[in-house]
Amino acid sequence: MNTPNLPTQRPQGRFSKALIRMLMKQAHVVEAETVAEGFRSITLESPEFKGLHWMPGQKVQVAMGSAFVARTFTPIEWDAKAGRTRILGYAHGSGPGSAWVSDCKPGDRCDVFGPRASLDVSRVGGTRVMFGDETSIGLAYALSHLSPGIRWECLLEVNSAIHVREVLVRLGLDRAKLFERTGNDSHLEDIERRMPNLDAVGATFILTGKAPSIQRLHRTMKASGVPSSRLMVKPYWAPGKTGLD
Repeated sequence: MNTPNLPTQRPQGRFSKALIRMLMKQAHVVEAETVAEGFRSITLESPEFKGLHWMPGQKVQVAMGSAFVARTFTPIEWDAKAGRTRILGYAHGSGPGSAWVSDCKPGDRCDVFGPRASLDVSRVGGTRVMFGDETSIGLAYALSHLSPGIRWECLLEVNSAIHVREVLVRLGLDRAKLFERTGNDSHLEDIERRMPNLDAVGATFILTGKAPSIQRLHRTMKASGVPSSRLMVKPYWAPGKTGLD
């Protein structure tokens, strides 16, 4: 990342610089707006984005000062004609990704890898049920615009329902159901109770966000007989770990 105000970035070595030149697209921030506490809408622009084919569910990675340290985002939208993409960043913790989301401003330059495959939600027909958290809202937005006539449900575990609701209303996702996290994860029981009715209509379940929560729901659904063909899994993060996606 070339943003000068990030204290977490380190000088790039020659190999890192060479990789960035070969693999990444240089972009700059044109808009950075706080949507709710911890959330920012960030628009990136690059001539190299023009004409690129992007599918909802694909990801981009933004270098944090080095080709070997990057953070992953699911674009909300992609304007191939203007060469712009918009992401919803969620700043949680004190790592370089959260620092960039919190501090970036119009004019800052960055290096972007992608778009590239992450979840191929385009092949999902019928009712879609997406489970996730604050890091999944970009995918939820993309899903809601992929096939507007198809029924879909969005179930999110969150730290603050008030702040997330602000974001969802701004994005037109106010029908999403929010479950505030509890210390013993009892909120997941409420989500599990909803699954049988959704399974009964042949829904495809897209499980994203926090790895331990995904693992629990995946086990529950497999035990209840949901076939693998109707389960899609993509962990975005896990406590104490980085670089899952």
